Amino acid sequence: MSVALYAGSQRSSSTADGRVTRHSFSFGPHYDPANLGFGPLVCHNDDVLDPSRSDVAGYPDHPHSELEIVTWVLEGALVHTDSTGVRHVVEAGRAQVLSAGTGIRHSEVADPGSGRCRFVQAWLAPTVAGTEPSYVLGEAPPPGSGLVDVAGGDGLPLGTHGARLLVARLTVGESVALPDGPRQHVFAASGSVALDARVLHPGDAARVTDEPGHVVRASSDTELLVWSFR
Repeated sequence: MSVALYAGSQRSSSTADGRVTRHSFSFGPHYDPANLGFGPLVCHNDDVLDPSRSDVAGYPDHPHSELEIVTWVLEGALVHTDSTGVRHVVEAGRAQVLSAGTGIRHSEVADPGSGRCRFVQAWLAPTVAGTEPSYVLGEAPPPGSGLVDVAGGDGLPLGTHGARLLVARLTVGESVALPDGPRQHVFAASGSVALDARVLHPGDAARVTDEPGHVVRASSDTELLVWSFR
């Protein structure tokens, strides 16, 4: 049983024209055999795209297969296009789930008219392989509603059984209880929170293992992202 803190300042990072990505786990050339994932979560990237710095800020067309890809937009707007014919502008406070299944191509770039874009993207291993690719887009939880299922649970359908992404928008002094489960990944996307006696600053994460009953309290206005696994 443990609560392990991971400072945002210690994450590895990648840069490209108009893009900075900070990685919570091993990713591409940033290999750490002791940090390959957390349960079914194999990628947790924090991307900032600046369309004023590049003609195409983000990720041009590229392939994926056998992944559940969950994206939460924190700022600006992200343009998603994929090989099934889907094209959506995903604005801040909205989520998308792309089930890559047997194979799909997609691109994700900043909407030039919306300025800087920031989003957090997670990749998870699917429970069942060989499914048809699919895409779904969801609305934001209203502020003050506590931790709300965004993907999995009562949120968007997700092909990783027992996985849930929950989001809370907290004002100073507000608190939420973490859901029960053997693994919780807690990420302070903005603002600062206290997890029991531990403090998470913007970009920090905590990985909670087999310790139910934790409470998170906001020290400032905060957007909190929690992955819960059963």
